[in-house]
Amino acid sequence: MFQQTPVYDRLVAERGDVPVQVRGEADRIHRDLAQVLRQTSTAQPSAPRNVFEPKALPDAL
Repeated sequence: MFQQTPVYDRLVAERGDVPVQVRGEADRIHRDLAQVLRQTSTAQPSAPRNVFEPKALPDAL
């Protein structure tokens, strides 16, 4: 992603490879979220696909 430059090399040496660390955390969160969503969908088969949408439209007042 980044071209290796003396400045970038020095920053990596001082602070660590932050883009790689962030990417790793994002991948971990993505895997955890996918697992939770799979468990939720199998545990509640009658739940709507989108929790923000009602199962049925409300009756008119």
